[in-house]
Amino acid sequence: MAIAGAEPHESKIYYEFSHLYDRIFTRFFYPRIVSTLRSLNVPPGAKVLEVGVGTGLSLSAYPGHAEVTGIDLAPEMLEQAQRKVKGEGWRHVRLMQMDALNLEFADGEFDYVTAFHVVSVVPDHAGLMREMVRVCKPGGTVVIINHFRSRRTWLARLIDRLDPITRKLGWRTTLRCEELFEGVPLRVERRFKTAQTSLFTVVIAHKPQNAADAENVAVREAR
Repeated sequence: MAIAGAEPHESKIYYEFSHLYDRIFTRFFYPRIVSTLRSLNVPPGAKVLEVGVGTGLSLSAYPGHAEVTGIDLAPEMLEQAQRKVKGEGWRHVRLMQMDALNLEFADGEFDYVTAFHVVSVVPDHAGLMREMVRVCKPGGTVVIINHFRSRRTWLARLIDRLDPITRKLGWRTTLRCEELFEGVPLRVERRFKTAQTSLFTVVIAHKPQNAADAENVAVREAR
């Protein structure tokens, strides 16, 4: 299924290697996504947005009683995701071609907003976070899985040397977790790795219910 009017993704790994994505990454990414989504206990009728859904690698991990929307910029990835949706008969999933930095949804439209292995790929992580928070309901949940710069100085410096190479492929290795949450009204509830040796961190955060709660979050961050 072609996505009308879609443009190629900026990242070469998505544009040129989309046909190999599932073969390469399912083994490394999928178990972590499954365990994270199960831990959320998403209730029936909850509206979920996944930003950067790609080939739909994560779609089978969502409960069938949720309303799941997946968006991505890359038409090649979405075509594969659409084939999965059709093949599995998932009526609770819809896919849309959309720029994550300009989400075409109303404020507070979703109960959960997720982004798996995506925030290092977009050219403006701050803009992405603002959009994710904007479309998340007050009291809603934002879930991110990503590689972040290690707190171990020797390891961070070692991986930093790879950054010029990975940037050519479309992602950066130097993003710090704290940097990602600067300036957005989110309260980080959990931050963990699913395995001690994992390169990826799971972050589960909640959007404050009201302006007063958001101000309290900002004050704590300032300290």
